[in-house]
Amino acid sequence: MTDPLVSTTWLAERLGDDDVRVVDATLPLVGQPGQGRDSYVAGHILGAVFFDINAIADRDTDLPHMLPTPAAFAAAAGALGLAREATIVVYDAHGIYSAPRVWWTFRTMGYPRVFVLDGGLKAWRAEGRPVETTEASPQPVAVEPAFDWRLVTDLDNVREVLAAGSTQVVDARSAARFRGEAPEPRASLRSGHMPGALNLPFNLVVNADGTLKSVDDLRAAFAHADLDRPIVTTCGSGVTASILALALARLGRFDVAVYDGSWSEWGARSDTAVVTGA
Repeated sequence: MTDPLVSTTWLAERLGDDDVRVVDATLPLVGQPGQGRDSYVAGHILGAVFFDINAIADRDTDLPHMLPTPAAFAAAAGALGLAREATIVVYDAHGIYSAPRVWWTFRTMGYPRVFVLDGGLKAWRAEGRPVETTEASPQPVAVEPAFDWRLVTDLDNVREVLAAGSTQVVDARSAARFRGEAPEPRASLRSGHMPGALNLPFNLVVNADGTLKSVDDLRAAFAHADLDRPIVTTCGSGVTASILALALARLGRFDVAVYDGSWSEWGARSDTAVVTGA
């Protein structure tokens, strides 16, 4: 399978198969109250386990939901019954919002068969497919830690590639936030963007119904970028940057790295350059 997404029909036909595992990765939209687990408890796809983005994260930083260590991730994935050889299907309640972050996390941690449910729980419910409120009780499995360093990058590397012009950095935040015309939703962050970064708001690659746009529409959305050159995606905290990474994977670019700290890190520091305007 070369598409990083699967359809609701594909999943419905395979739900319950021994080698298929379903993961609810719901995270509230920025500024919305509640927890992702609230949505999971209210109703989730049959057999789905809940992946808490904020809990399965680096505990030694004050940055939001950063990648955990490979060992910590392996322990958490194993406790959720998510064997490395399984086919993992990730979804969220919004359509396509936080699921790509977990898709990217699993890939970074060495899982070879991970997909996002196109349209997520929103599409699943709209089609009248069954949900349940009983929390899954997975059988724990042993998972060996692994890590693909090519799919993640940090502040020092982003600073280097921007200075060298060797890699395109594409920012998934809104145009107003990118230009510095709107305040950041997280306190104490400067407004603006990294010098040389490109802007592609994540909502421009997602349809109104919560599905990812077609290949042709995605190519048009990325027209200002060179798809033959290295790309890093960034956003506010690494969530919507993963939506761009997913969109690029649909275009065949499975090698795109996500800047994990994103603007939560860059915009909070005093030693990083920030520009405003287009």
